[in-house]
Amino acid sequence: MKNVNYTSWQIAALVILRVLIGWHFLYEGLVKVINPAWSAASFLNAAQGPFANLFKSMASNAATLDVINFCNQWGLVLVGLSLIVGLLSRWACIGGMALLFMYYISNPPFIGLDAIAVAEGSYLIVNKNLIELFTLFVLFLFPTGEIIGLDRLLAFAKLAK
Repeated sequence: MKNVNYTSWQIAALVILRVLIGWHFLYEGLVKVINPAWSAASFLNAAQGPFANLFKSMASNAATLDVINFCNQWGLVLVGLSLIVGLLSRWACIGGMALLFMYYISNPPFIGLDAIAVAEGSYLIVNKNLIELFTLFVLFLFPTGEIIGLDRLLAFAKLAK
């Protein structure tokens, strides 16, 4: 990482943000992993918008659904762990953004779509998935793992060569 002078507050805020999002991903993944009955099928079958048929077809194919379930569960866990410890955190941001993008486009909060009832409120274009996606983009731009995290060890190894 370039030698940039961030204040202690700026660094702390970015690292806390990275860890909080990491915890969210890790917890969401672990809940799915430990529940043998969990499947992405209901989420995929509820898809709306321009890509609804694609997501519904994924749910209708058992082999495809098994791959999606595995990738979703363990993708969430790995992204979460990576963000928490700051190891390969920029790659974790990319992986997390990819997952969140898929969640967003499967059920976009657009006018004219029959929105799925959500307990936390109603959305128009901007929802929690989009906000978390762009938060990961900010964390990608400020690689805090190289300041506080195991990415720092990788950065030192590169410098030692």
